[in-house]
Amino acid sequence: MELSVLDYSLIIGFFAIVLGIGIYVSKTSGKNTSEYFLSGRNMPWWILGVSMVATTFSTDTPNFVTDIVRKDGVSSNWMWWAFLITGLLTVFVYAKLWRKSNVATDIEFYELRYGGKPAKFLRWFRAVYLGVIFNIFAMAGVTLAAIKIGGIMLGLEPVETILYAGTITVIFSAIGGFKGVVYTDFLLFFVAMAGAIGAAYYCVNLEEVGGIQNLITHENVADKINIFPDFNNKEILITLIIIPLAVQWWSSWFPGAEPGGGGYIAQRMLAAKDENHAIGATFFFNIMHYALRPWPWILVALASLVVFPDVASIQEAFPNIPADKLGHDLAYSAMLTKLPSGLLGLVLASLVAAYMSTISTHLNWGSSYIVNDFYKTTINKNASEKELVNVGRISTVVLMVLSAFFALFLQNASQLFDIIIMFGAGTGLIFILRWFWWRINAWSEISAMVASGVISFLFKLTFVGKILFTYKDVDGTTIEGLMPSYAQFPLVVLITTIIWVSVTYLTQPETKETLFNFYRKIQPGGPGWQKTLDEAAEDNIEIVTDRQPWNVPSGILAMLVAMIFIYSIMFATGYWIYGDYSYAIPLTIVVITSGLILIQLWKKIKATVF
Repeated sequence: MELSVLDYSLIIGFFAIVLGIGIYVSKTSGKNTSEYFLSGRNMPWWILGVSMVATTFSTDTPNFVTDIVRKDGVSSNWMWWAFLITGLLTVFVYAKLWRKSNVATDIEFYELRYGGKPAKFLRWFRAVYLGVIFNIFAMAGVTLAAIKIGGIMLGLEPVETILYAGTITVIFSAIGGFKGVVYTDFLLFFVAMAGAIGAAYYCVNLEEVGGIQNLITHENVADKINIFPDFNNKEILITLIIIPLAVQWWSSWFPGAEPGGGGYIAQRMLAAKDENHAIGATFFFNIMHYALRPWPWILVALASLVVFPDVASIQEAFPNIPADKLGHDLAYSAMLTKLPSGLLGLVLASLVAAYMSTISTHLNWGSSYIVNDFYKTTINKNASEKELVNVGRISTVVLMVLSAFFALFLQNASQLFDIIIMFGAGTGLIFILRWFWWRINAWSEISAMVASGVISFLFKLTFVGKILFTYKDVDGTTIEGLMPSYAQFPLVVLITTIIWVSVTYLTQPETKETLFNFYRKIQPGGPGWQKTLDEAAEDNIEIVTDRQPWNVPSGILAMLVAMIFIYSIMFATGYWIYGDYSYAIPLTIVVITSGLILIQLWKKIKATVF
């Protein structure tokens, strides 16, 4: 594949603009840690919402979607579509609470909610655990996708891709800080969307594919287009619908979809002008992330089944790809090589945009943990703002190097998805309840984190899986084997939950002073704090400053209506694309109806909250 002068001009021009923005904002970003990590807490909802979408528009996501669609069809996306419930709970319940907390990072929250040495330990340990270890995992997946794109589309060796893409990204991230990330995200979003939509339209209309109707009736594709899985297949039903919708969304920690909010989503809520802007940003993100963005990737994945029906055909077309990097996820990049000059340059620029947006966010977010929650609390408590910004810049470089090195040993993004989901299993309920139940303490979180990690690791060992899992085959024979992931996940959740709930009741609750201070600042409300309110009244201490009614029930109602609204947009879009009007028209009516109801609920929530 050869790039034209126009293609190179688009890519080089994009790089120049991004670096220019980074240099332009570097002076103000380096003033202090508040500017470097939160842009002075004065960002409007629309730019933060676009930034959230751009951040999750990473290079590994279209590869991941292509991988699962080619293997198991469109319905396999339910493994991440279920996280919409988590996202909307954050929108209507937790966004305002995060903005009220006024912490610098979501990890700093631990010393607001809990007290004493356990809280200090939890803060610095989680900073390293999430900001370094899991952050490196996430960035490695994104970098792996960049390696595959570079290999397929540009013929680059893995190390070359890392050097070119990683160097520019880390320079931009180190000098521009959070403000540079958010400002460029606004540009990256539109470039990435234009590239994804343009690529989908062209790929579907390739001569080999023959348009949308020929595509969805093709023998390689016809059994892959269903939005819902086959309900007669018990294993698929459990894996894709029951577990994600009944268990996964509330029980597991996952970057960008943390129960109760967290990570880089929390970072953007904390950077918002006020609570209203925090809610607006997260709601816009969830609409774009789930309702509209997946379809261009899905269409390219389906078209790839016609052009490259199996991995062998990809290998034949691109013999220079190393054997350890071969997989169905390569099909997305392989399809992009079919694009004409101009569109090819735009799509490559969009993929660069997706890579830079995601990696720069993870670098800034991870270094914020290292600086604010580890270095400042355990290494040098008296560090100057200048020193802290410099540590942030150094840690940005170190995180980039480590994640790039790890990426060289990965084969596909779904490996990391499974690891992260399993190692966070059972912890999510704490992140939801800790705002509304006084009894949860630091030991609850410590025990859940340890239990989830240890149990997940044990279940991955073959001999443990064989001991714990036996089943009967169709012919009635008893088989011992490694427990399948759909059975492992809920079991890890159950055991972890039993452990942390037991630890919660076996350990001392947080002190009254800690609970009083938290309630006074956040005003969470609800029956879970009644004991604390009664104790404050007995001690003649005023901790209630907001006399408005508890708005969480209204928030949950709005969440349910918003679920119908966004899922209906998603499904209606798919059926309009398929040309199936018998479903598309009724779903569009549901979209309009639920949207009108949501507007009324939104007004009620705003009137109650603000």
